[in-house]
Amino acid sequence: MKTTERPLEFYQALGKLFYAFAAIDRVVRAEEIETLKELIVEEWVALDEKKDEFGSDASFQIKAVFDWLQDIEANPESCFESFKTYKETNEKYFNPQVNALLFKTADKIAYAFAGKNKAEVMLLAKLKALLAT
Repeated sequence: MKTTERPLEFYQALGKLFYAFAAIDRVVRAEEIETLKELIVEEWVALDEKKDEFGSDASFQIKAVFDWLQDIEANPESCFESFKTYKETNEKYFNPQVNALLFKTADKIAYAFAGKNKAEVMLLAKLKALLAT
């Protein structure tokens, strides 16, 4: 799925989005983290060939930002809004393939621990609407 090279900020914004899904119920579960790590390796690494300043695939910025947000116990709603703002001002990095992968990742994180709860279902609906615009 190699496409236009995206900046590190793209992957950092994804870290905020995926953290929002894991933390929306106020508890980030090990299963959610494991799901995210698996999807980064299996899906996101293949997106483009962008490297960070350390020579690692840029997609690993997703997990780095996720971990930092978890450490500071960031507000998940604020993280979602930050992603939304990034997407709205950087539409060129979002295409149908990327949007499908975004939704797939968010959905799998939401489902990772005991299925989807009400807060996760509502956030998935917000994401679906955002990706449709």
